[in-house]
Amino acid sequence: MSIEVKGLTKIYGEQKAVDNISFTVNKGEIVGFLGPNGAGKSTTMKIITGYLEQSEGDAFVCGTNVKAQPINTKKKIGYLPEANPLYYEMYVKEYLGFVADVHGVGNKQSTIGKVIDLVGLTPESKKTIGQLSKGYKQRVGLAAALIHEPEVLILDEPTTGLDPNQIIEIRDVIKNLGRDKTILFSSHILQEVEAICDRVIIINKGKIVADDKVSNLQNANKNNHIVFVQFKENVEESLIKSLQEVSNAEQLATGNWKLETSNPESVRKQLMQLTLQHNLNIVSLQSGEQSLEEVFRSLTS
Repeated sequence: MSIEVKGLTKIYGEQKAVDNISFTVNKGEIVGFLGPNGAGKSTTMKIITGYLEQSEGDAFVCGTNVKAQPINTKKKIGYLPEANPLYYEMYVKEYLGFVADVHGVGNKQSTIGKVIDLVGLTPESKKTIGQLSKGYKQRVGLAAALIHEPEVLILDEPTTGLDPNQIIEIRDVIKNLGRDKTILFSSHILQEVEAICDRVIIINKGKIVADDKVSNLQNANKNNHIVFVQFKENVEESLIKSLQEVSNAEQLATGNWKLETSNPESVRKQLMQLTLQHNLNIVSLQSGEQSLEEVFRSLTS
C-alpha cells in the first residue's frame, strides 16, 4: 500500500484535531478525503507529507515511516496544500525550474514542458505567476507537485478558484494520473468527488466516520431513498407530515419538498391520494438514491 495511517493523533493544547484515526490507500486508488471545515483533513494531510509532526501514531508512505525518514518520504510525495505557496514575482517556467532543482530533476527543460502541457498552463507559461488568475495559479501549484514524478499525490482542495470548465479539465488530469499513482485529495465539491473517486473517507471532529466505496455509502442504510415533490400550491406542513414511512421532510421552497423514506413507492402513492383528497396539483415527482452530499450531511451534521 502507498499510504498507511495507524492510530494517528494530533493535539493542539486541549483540542484533538485528529483523534486516533487509521486508514490505507493502495497504489492506483483515487480516494476522496472529506469533512467539514475544522474536521482534521488538512492536519492529517500535513502529517502524511511530513510538514507537521503528529502527537501519537504513525504515517507511512510507500512503506517508509514519515516521522523517521521525512526527507525520503518527501521525495515520493507531490503535495498541493490548500494555501498554495507561490513566488509571484517569478515566471512560471522559472518557478518550476526552481522546484525541479530542489528535487534534483534530470532533463529539467523537457520535464517542465511536459507538466506545463499536462496541467494546461501552456497559454500562460510566459507570464509571471503574479499576473495569473487564481485558477492558473492553482495549476502552477499542481505542476510543481508533479515536477519530480512522485508516486503519491496529496491534493488539498486542488480545484479551488477554478471555473467549471477548468474543474473538468483538472478532474480529467487527476483521473489520468490515478492510473499509476496513489492520490488522496480533499474537496468541498462533492459532485467532483463522485465523478473521480470510487472510495471516500469522511472525517468529522477528528474521527473517521466513514471509509467505503461511494455506492456502498449511498446504500448504507434502509432510509436511503429521496422523493422530491413539487406542488403548484403551497402545502401545509401538517399534510406532509401525515405521510407514512417518511423519516424526514424538508421544505426546499414554496410547494417544493424533499422527503426521505425507506419506501418511495408507498410515498408516491400517498402523495397522489393527497392531491385527490385536498384538490392539489403536483408539478413534478422524482425519486432516487441518496447523493453523496446527503450522505455527507447525515454523517457530519
